[in-house]
Amino acid sequence: MNGPEIQISFAPGLGLFVAAPRRTGRSAVVTDGASTLGHVVESLGVPLTEAGTLLVDGRPVTTAHIPAAGERVEVLGVDRPQPVPGAPLRFLLDVHLGTLARRLRLLGVDAAYESEDIGDGALAALSARERRVMLSRDRGLLRRRELWAGAYVYSDRPDEQLRDVLERFAPPLTPWSRCTACNGELAVAEKEAVVERLEQGTRRTYDVFAHCPRCERVYWRGAHHARLQAIVAEAVRDFGANTPRTP
Repeated sequence: MNGPEIQISFAPGLGLFVAAPRRTGRSAVVTDGASTLGHVVESLGVPLTEAGTLLVDGRPVTTAHIPAAGERVEVLGVDRPQPVPGAPLRFLLDVHLGTLARRLRLLGVDAAYESEDIGDGALAALSARERRVMLSRDRGLLRRRELWAGAYVYSDRPDEQLRDVLERFAPPLTPWSRCTACNGELAVAEKEAVVERLEQGTRRTYDVFAHCPRCERVYWRGAHHARLQAIVAEAVRDFGANTPRTP
């Protein structure tokens, strides 16, 4: 038996999630009279992580609202920057986002990363346990009820992915403060303390080092520093409002 019919529209940025006929203007949806508006939105393809304010006849409602016949629903996009209340802002990235994880760490952003596919359920549970924002291009993962918070990564290009995350969440940037390999916090290392782990050429050429107490990796400004510095400089220039000033 058919239930109440509503009219629904989606913000332009949500168009990639919904069927083509629903990408412009309002379209009719027949509901079952019992499901929440959040369920209706997700059933049409939009993860709730990507849905911002929900308006019914012009007034905001929660995802728990039960649609009634004739209501006009608008699904807006998330606010930018998007607030994440209740915990320090930190992230969890799935197996497909390794480059993005390393670039966030380069900027000093706390970004845990699973290098193996541990399954959607385990990732969602880890997000909830550590209160991390799950970053993924897997829409199914972002629909998991266990998630603490999540966000869809819209691009498949690391440069665009990084800009999207920095614009959306505006995390404080502290470049060169995290290990890009394990996400640990770096510490200054005296050359004498790490010299035995360095190649002969590195010993001769460099005098300033950092190391990761968690994984024992040693860092210095080597051949790749100019490329990494360019990434850092662009991010700080465009998104560095919250970057602590160096003395």
